Amino acid sequence: MKYLPTIGIECHVQLCTKTKLFSEVDNDARGKEPNSCVSPVDYALPGMLPRLNGEAIRLAILAGHAMNCKINPHSRFDRKHYFYPDSPKGYQITQFYHPIIGPGYVELPSGTKIRIEHAHLEGDAGKLTHFETYSLVDLNRVDTPLIEIVSMPDIHSAKDAHDYCKELWRLMCHAGVTYGDLYNGNMRFDINVSLAPEDAKELGTRAEVKNLNSFRSVERAVTYEIKRQSKLLDSGEKIIQETRGWNDAEGKTTGQRSKEEAKDYRYMPEPDLPPINLTEEFIETESAKLPPMPSDYRNKLRGILKEDILEILLDYPKLMQKISELESTSTISLIANLFTSVLLAEEKSAEYLNDLPSAKELKELAEMNEKKELSSTATKEVFLRLFDPQMKNRGAKNIAKELGLIQENNLDALEKIVDTVLAKPETQKAQTDFKAGEEKVIGFLVGQVMKESKGKANPSTVQEILRKKLS
Repeated sequence: MKYLPTIGIECHVQLCTKTKLFSEVDNDARGKEPNSCVSPVDYALPGMLPRLNGEAIRLAILAGHAMNCKINPHSRFDRKHYFYPDSPKGYQITQFYHPIIGPGYVELPSGTKIRIEHAHLEGDAGKLTHFETYSLVDLNRVDTPLIEIVSMPDIHSAKDAHDYCKELWRLMCHAGVTYGDLYNGNMRFDINVSLAPEDAKELGTRAEVKNLNSFRSVERAVTYEIKRQSKLLDSGEKIIQETRGWNDAEGKTTGQRSKEEAKDYRYMPEPDLPPINLTEEFIETESAKLPPMPSDYRNKLRGILKEDILEILLDYPKLMQKISELESTSTISLIANLFTSVLLAEEKSAEYLNDLPSAKELKELAEMNEKKELSSTATKEVFLRLFDPQMKNRGAKNIAKELGLIQENNLDALEKIVDTVLAKPETQKAQTDFKAGEEKVIGFLVGQVMKESKGKANPSTVQEILRKKLS
């Protein structure tokens, strides 16, 4: 029997506000001591009331617009009750009945559209670190503002699950609503996988795999669950609705607990926060602030850049913004190739991307290459020097001059150098061999001219002059 897999994905996106969702505490706890970014509101001490962060509302609007979603003018918060050590309140403040972001869709690079059911604002829980005989609680992450994006069950393969998560990450990063740091949990994915016979009218029982933080893990976990559930169904066993954990080292999921239903959380309206009422004018004003999205760059650059290069660059929003400032197709093509083949291969590429050269400097570099004032090797060297703090803002031409990399293209000057080389005794045999049909010796002669010019002669122009003089 063949089974059709159906995958739904819930993605938690940490918003890059300066402070938390309900208190004036630092929201960026990366590298901070455990339990150092907390307040009495986060600890839920008696009498402490939450205060809603308005910036989180603005970022949620941008996130929704990036996903082609309807923004609901009226939304409100609810309490989701559960008793875990990393939740000091005994409940989570979330949006269950009236979320701020309504239906929409995410279009994959392949053209497939994955529908979004909704996305809601909520405060994050803390973090548990487990040891052999005890666990430690870090509440730095408590009430970090999140939007939880819930997809419709439109995904039917591990590859589409991977591509959806990656495109969602790109959308959130390009929209500027999150730092997008997967290692530090800025985006986390929960996948729901179910199998049913291909002709079945109802979906199968789902298993949920929690807290995946890489696209590769999403693809591997979906693949594993499809195989695991297929094997159980083939043997006549039933799938248990449960929450499972992912072991990346072993490449498998393991059961953790039975899956709760909504009724188990005893949702109730949050009494300490008023409803959110947004005017259409406010929604339109904030939505208009959305920067260009990956689809905009694809439409603009698809005919200029190769698809594989374009897809690599789309992972870097600042880079795409800089490239889009360039005008000519030849300049865009050269600079894009330099970024992918040269800069991204550097160990400090992440640092370099935080302080990019100006579009004017990149244009100047491309023009020098096009005019053959710089060889391909020299172009790469000057390109990297544009990121050197000691050469900051000097311009490509000035850097090339300081390094002595500008090629000699003056025909009269080059002819004199060629004549000097051809007059030398050590080149006579090579000249005779070339005239006799030995094509490969032209390389030796070009090398001699380059040596004579101290590397400044344009090799292609030198070869043209040599062939003309030896014909």
